[in-house]
Amino acid sequence: MKYVKASTLYNNGKILKDVYIGFEKDIVELSTNKPKGEIISEGFVTPAFIDAHAHIGMARAGEPSGEDEANEHMDPIYPLVNALHSVYMDDTAFRESVESNVLYTVVLPGSGNPIGGKAVLLRTFASNIKDAYVQDIGIKTALGYNPRSTKEWEGKRPSTRMGAIALLRERFIKARKLLSMIEAGKKVQDEIEPLDEVFMRILKGEERLMTHLHREDDAYVLMSLIDEFGFKAIINHGMDFYRPEVLREMKARGIPLIYGPLDSHPYKVELKHESWRNCKLIMDSGVKFCMMSDHPVILQRNLFLTMRHFLKFGMTREEAVAKLTREPAEILGINNLGTIEKGKLASFTVWDKDPFELDSQPRLIVAEGNTLNP
Repeated sequence: MKYVKASTLYNNGKILKDVYIGFEKDIVELSTNKPKGEIISEGFVTPAFIDAHAHIGMARAGEPSGEDEANEHMDPIYPLVNALHSVYMDDTAFRESVESNVLYTVVLPGSGNPIGGKAVLLRTFASNIKDAYVQDIGIKTALGYNPRSTKEWEGKRPSTRMGAIALLRERFIKARKLLSMIEAGKKVQDEIEPLDEVFMRILKGEERLMTHLHREDDAYVLMSLIDEFGFKAIINHGMDFYRPEVLREMKARGIPLIYGPLDSHPYKVELKHESWRNCKLIMDSGVKFCMMSDHPVILQRNLFLTMRHFLKFGMTREEAVAKLTREPAEILGINNLGTIEKGKLASFTVWDKDPFELDSQPRLIVAEGNTLNP
């Protein structure tokens, strides 16, 4: 078994001092007692960061925009698309993510379609998609400007926000009728088309929607759809949330938020209220939230830097680390990551100084028990 000494450990929303971490593939021991085994590194320690929303490997560094595979253009409603199948693990951005302790990332299709396809959790330190894949996360859906801005793509395309909602409702209504027919014995499962099966799984709570939206109005539309059809959803973005009312309703309903990308340019009308100052509103709302890079909108390697905006409003350093570790794991249902505790995967970074200092660097990166030199 290997050991590292955490002179300071940011873990589970707390700060611990002079803690020894014993690990193999998993965390085996967490103790203040000095072990008998060899201590291979010492410094500040943070659990592996989890980027809860990115397009890394699909929109790739050093390649022209025509090679971007984040959006499939053939149909606006096609949940059988799987982001994993358009990821290239030789994207050079992955290495910089690992160097910045982003060892895991959710990769999703883009937001050009009302239903974009499957989102997956990947290891950024893997060399191929077989080894990178961890688990399915949900189905990407998009409200607002983006799905109505793609009229030149193939298929029956919405030109308005209401048109995009109508396409979704059509599919949900059909799926609900099919479920009723199966329950009544009027249809059998083998008669159901693959696309309809996905919508039926969503209605049964077996799949959740990772829902792209920025505007408060679109959040209310999403909640009305949840009321009508009873599915599970996580709001992704919310960068135009600038008043407390919508967040109060989200909290009351238990709808979590994957927030970001901070530090990007508000390049469209639905971002006209976007501001780093909204971070205080998000903090004060009590909504359960974590962070995203939306790579390449901001580079995944800069994800940790965006937490400075929350620090300005009083978030503690240990809480800020939790928004990149424990919180995304809990929101996304990742049971073996997010904190350093016995039985969870040994994925963390040892820093030469406090990672909140701009010149801090990794001394050692541990990825599921394997030690990586930065």
